[in-house]
Amino acid sequence: MKTIRELAVEDLQFHPPLDTSHFATTDDIEDLDGAVGQPRAVAAIELGVGMVEDGYNIFAFGLPGTGKESLIREHLKKTAKSRPSPPDLCYVHNFEDQHRPRLIALPSGAGAEFRRTMVQLVEELLTALTTALDSEEYHTRQQVINDEFKERPDRDLRAIADRAKAEGLALLRTPVGLAFAPLREGEVISGEEFEQLPAEEQDRLKERMNAYQEEVQRTLRQIPKLNRERRERLRELMREVTSLAVGHLMDEAKKKYEQLPEVVEYLEAVRTDVIEHAKDLVEPEQPGLSALLGEGAGRPDSTTMLKRFQVNLLVDHAETAGAPIVHEDNPTYDNLIGRIEHLAQLGALVTDFTLIKAGALHRANGGYLMLEAHKLLRNTFAWEGLKRALQSRRLRIESLGQALSLVSSVTLEPEPMPLQVQVILTGSPMLYYLLCQYDPDFEELFKVGADFDDRMDRTEENLRHYVQLVAKLVREKSLMPLDGSGIGRLAEHSARIAGDRRKLTLQIATIVDVLREANYLAGQDGAKTVTESHIDRAIQGRVYRADRLRDRFQEEIGRGRIMIDTAGAVVGQVNGMSVISFGNFAFGHPSRITARVRLGQGDVVDIEREVELGGPIHSKGVLILGAYLGARYSPDKPLSLAASLVFEQTYAGVEGDSASMAELIALISAIADVPIRQSLAVTGSVNQRGQVQAVGGVTEKIEGFFDICLQRGLTGAEGVLLPTANVENLVLRRDVRDAIAGGRFHIYPVDEVDQAIELLTNQEAGERGTDGHYPAGTVNALVEARLASLAAVRKDFNAPAARAKDQS
Repeated sequence: MKTIRELAVEDLQFHPPLDTSHFATTDDIEDLDGAVGQPRAVAAIELGVGMVEDGYNIFAFGLPGTGKESLIREHLKKTAKSRPSPPDLCYVHNFEDQHRPRLIALPSGAGAEFRRTMVQLVEELLTALTTALDSEEYHTRQQVINDEFKERPDRDLRAIADRAKAEGLALLRTPVGLAFAPLREGEVISGEEFEQLPAEEQDRLKERMNAYQEEVQRTLRQIPKLNRERRERLRELMREVTSLAVGHLMDEAKKKYEQLPEVVEYLEAVRTDVIEHAKDLVEPEQPGLSALLGEGAGRPDSTTMLKRFQVNLLVDHAETAGAPIVHEDNPTYDNLIGRIEHLAQLGALVTDFTLIKAGALHRANGGYLMLEAHKLLRNTFAWEGLKRALQSRRLRIESLGQALSLVSSVTLEPEPMPLQVQVILTGSPMLYYLLCQYDPDFEELFKVGADFDDRMDRTEENLRHYVQLVAKLVREKSLMPLDGSGIGRLAEHSARIAGDRRKLTLQIATIVDVLREANYLAGQDGAKTVTESHIDRAIQGRVYRADRLRDRFQEEIGRGRIMIDTAGAVVGQVNGMSVISFGNFAFGHPSRITARVRLGQGDVVDIEREVELGGPIHSKGVLILGAYLGARYSPDKPLSLAASLVFEQTYAGVEGDSASMAELIALISAIADVPIRQSLAVTGSVNQRGQVQAVGGVTEKIEGFFDICLQRGLTGAEGVLLPTANVENLVLRRDVRDAIAGGRFHIYPVDEVDQAIELLTNQEAGERGTDGHYPAGTVNALVEARLASLAAVRKDFNAPAARAKDQS
């Protein structure tokens, strides 16, 4: 068995040490250029940002505070500068179908100018139209057309009347219309006189009157047609006049945008619409008058007419240099895809193309869109909307009601926008792997996974980068400079957060918080530089604000309400150690573990599991103990004991296997009836071969037991056993290291259970000899002997029952 060597304070030093001799403060240090400790993430981001093929979107995952967003932004800014700025996006009225607004893309920065051009153009058009339609020439030509079409039916009727008069008939105007009557000597004869005429004469006159009456009716039936011709002539006149009035204005506007076919096409449509609706523009109906009078759809009002020529500048990139980088903090469906707003008018909701609003995808088109994955997935339908846009590479603005076929009312259907955007999601590793597992589209759309580590190796190169990173953070946050002692203490705290003396944390957010609080304390002291004492006070302050429950536990132990022994020796009782976490604060908490044994059938009962307080990993550890006992001490006979294990005075769940070594030693002590030193505490898991395995939270566990011992007064006998593999994980407080250096507290690394047995019992564990037996008086010999005696008792106890069975 290996010799146990107690850890000395030198074994707890940091390697390699931080060299602060080459600078006085962080003001003497250059900023870090690039990232530190994230080679995999950087490689993934460089690939994702550089690839322009479909599906190479990025999901950056890692623990909170590891600098995912800041690192990604730095890379995006470098790449975005070299890419062209995307076009401005405008929605304009569709003169062919008002429910389908047209999308026009203009060069970056030209959208606002186009909007101003249209405002000015409309003002000039209205002035030109008003002038043209109020001119004397226009009114004269209008009167000529009206007179011409008014004269034509009168002339035809006079001709008919003259011909009828030559045949002795007169054309009369009656209350019921035009009619013919016979004449005698230029006078209309009466009805009695007509009846006195010969029958032949009456028939002839009637025939001629009917003929002329039909001719009059044909002439009158032509009047609506003539009126239509008159109106068409008037419209042609208006087109001619308005075309001349607005032609030069429209030609100037088209010439200005002759390099943009979409704009030229739109301006041509505007010209046609202005000419067709010139009268409505010059003499508009009052807003809402038709609706108020109940006349349904009348002539367009002034507001509606002028809105047709407005430009809805959806996205303006006038201030964008290179590709846009957009971060959407609230990625709802509407905020991503865009929305169509409505206005309440006369009790109804109305909308038009000017109420179309851009989403984050519109603003990020041609560049990058950053989203937080948990916020995106928390918003109903936002994830599906994003996937649909990325898959189709077209962005269609539609309400959720439309997308889900829940709305059948008339609304707008804006022209879709071609989508060329790279999406960067940030989130936790669990969320990333869940999406990989359960969303079949995820890996096709997000081919690049950027895995951010939460710690890095403590090498000389990384220490230099770490110092540069601290200097950069100090300057970015406008904090006081740190001196060498301050950086050294911060590096020590960084290793503690990482849980390893050979590592440094990459949870930058936590480091920044410590720097800010130390800066505040330095300011309170009137200092110009942040030193080790300020960093130390900031760390202690963070602990103090969070450790109320830890103090409560320690108080309960100190008062004896939670029973923990730190002196003497007890059979079947050992001090285990666990870690309790509340939020971001974790602390060690010693627990008494006891074991009792008696005759049985080889069952090791985990009381925590029986009452459903033990988790599956803890239960696994206890099952391993039963296998270890049977295989080592009773390989050729049945294991004939019944044992029970329990964490005393625990009233919540117990999980993990870090107490399995302590539980095994408690069992061995109970079986061998050998007392265990209570001045020592134990942590570590064991396997079926009795090898001690690494566990988590060893720093907090040791400090938790140390605080209890310190509270009662250190005698020099107190200490902790832990797996050798965990030695490098120790980043202990200064007071604990001082106690170790003074021999008042001890840490014993062990590799095998037998080493722990010897330390805890002050007896030799014993190794099986060539004769197959353990040396007499050793702990293992006592265990084996006790199990053998239990097996014999069990055999004798079962013998009468076996004979009775044979006789039957």
